[in-house]
Amino acid sequence: MKKTDISKLDMNAVRMIGDEWMLITAKKGEAVNTMTASWGGLGVLWGRPVATVYIRPQRYTKEFVDAGNQFTLSFFGGGHMKEMGYLGRVSGRDEDKIAKSGLALTDVEGAPAFKEAKLVLVCRKLYEDDIKPEFFKDSEIDEKWYPDRDYHRMYIAEITAAYTAE
Repeated sequence: MKKTDISKLDMNAVRMIGDEWMLITAKKGEAVNTMTASWGGLGVLWGRPVATVYIRPQRYTKEFVDAGNQFTLSFFGGGHMKEMGYLGRVSGRDEDKIAKSGLALTDVEGAPAFKEAKLVLVCRKLYEDDIKPEFFKDSEIDEKWYPDRDYHRMYIAEITAAYTAE
């Protein structure tokens, strides 16, 4: 992978996250876990390039993101959708889903990511909080997305490095 200046990349975050998905990957001790995500954002906050991701409390990957200060976002440009579907459906608590996915882990600036990714963003947590239902301005959101009251944890992270496939 080649390190690149994120401000020079031509990206459509709505397509990349919502349609093509991403993998949120983190390390806890020597163990690594990942999950597929189709909610999030990329932008600028506090004068820094940031990524915002959302993880439900029951997701195993949340323990890994909570355990450290950094995580990665891997984007595949619309490829590897079958593997990403599997990684989003199966829990790392139950099996070594990364090994079974056929995707290969790599280290990017001390953080786990995937060799097959077209783009990897290395992220350092800046802020986190739970979604609070009392702040919804549209009650339909709460009713539709949170019938079990399992509100996502929101993480805002500085994008400290960007790597593209060579």
